[in-house]
Amino acid sequence: MPSLPTLPDGSGKFSLTLHAAIAEIAAEDWNLCAESEDNPFIGHAFLSALEDSGAVGRRTGWHARHAALRDGDGRLAAVAPMYVKSHSYGEYVFDHAWADAFERAGGRYYPKLQVAVPFSPVPGPRLLIRPGAGVTAAIFGRALAETCARLDLSSVHVTFCTEPEWQALGAAGWLRRQGLQFHWHNAGYGDFEDFLASLSSRKRKTIRRERREVAAQGLALHTLEGAAITERHWDAFYRFYLATVERKWGGAYLPRRFFSLLAARLGDRVVLMIAEKDGKAVAGALNLRGRTTLYGRNWGAIGDWPFLHFELCYYRAIDYAIAHKLARVEAGAQGEHKLARGYLPAPTYSAHWIAHAGLRRAVGDFLEAERLAIAAREADLRAFTPFRNDTDDAEETKTP
Repeated sequence: MPSLPTLPDGSGKFSLTLHAAIAEIAAEDWNLCAESEDNPFIGHAFLSALEDSGAVGRRTGWHARHAALRDGDGRLAAVAPMYVKSHSYGEYVFDHAWADAFERAGGRYYPKLQVAVPFSPVPGPRLLIRPGAGVTAAIFGRALAETCARLDLSSVHVTFCTEPEWQALGAAGWLRRQGLQFHWHNAGYGDFEDFLASLSSRKRKTIRRERREVAAQGLALHTLEGAAITERHWDAFYRFYLATVERKWGGAYLPRRFFSLLAARLGDRVVLMIAEKDGKAVAGALNLRGRTTLYGRNWGAIGDWPFLHFELCYYRAIDYAIAHKLARVEAGAQGEHKLARGYLPAPTYSAHWIAHAGLRRAVGDFLEAERLAIAAREADLRAFTPFRNDTDDAEETKTP
């Protein structure tokens, strides 16, 4: 791919190239930039499984243009998973209204550049910098903004990035956006009962009742990892995935082959929760494991199984995190119902470079108001924490 911006910097010059397939960048080189991170979604293995299975490409409208920043000696200093897109689906940070307003005013919003993990609302680093390379997020962001201008595109969007990346890009003139997810945090619990003991009496009783009702349905529940997950399991899970897509009127971005490639390339980092009835799989929840975090990814079921979604996606994920001494469970996008189950609100971050001055001002005004609303919403939600407080302790010690 042709070289684009050359950036003078106090430590030397960096040049940016774009790559139409992650295979153009050696896995070893890519992972040198990403290996210090906990997040499996930014590794060469996961991203290449998306491309090699056809999940990313012409069929879904995610056209890889991975950014590679090299130093003056040609060594890879930083990379970013980046895509040219002519729509805004599969991103989970919604800019449809921006596109509609700009195009009604005579502008051209698409195509745009998207720095993201496709179809995965998983927070984590997006500007992957090799340790000691002398690159900063601000330098990388400047290269991406210059690339946007040279390609005559409307915008660059870095979604679900880290807070330090968000701050650095904001200081460099990018627009900043926030969202909310719900994450569970391990306070050093010994087991699930230990976790339940930290909740208010009412929340504790609700969770125990939900787990009892799942058990009463005669389901066999299994947590499978790595080689224990067979093609038979993936066949079943793919049926669940399609059933969920149909119920939500969504698009089936992920082909069956993706799951086999995922298992082959990530090995023990793949954790599958499966529910069986009379020996037949009826539901499943797919997770990926980092060094400190379990990431919930996809869920699906055939049939109606009350509370099974909570069991497989939330409670068994907590069980797994406690048993493996993981610090956190991230259970995906949305879902205020997670709060009552011990998952607390956590901010998410994205940064946006918009070339057109008028659109940039309008979006900037919107995001300023939106950030205030998100902060207020997070404060409101935290007021309804499911964890015990002094009032709960007093109520539980009352004599009938």
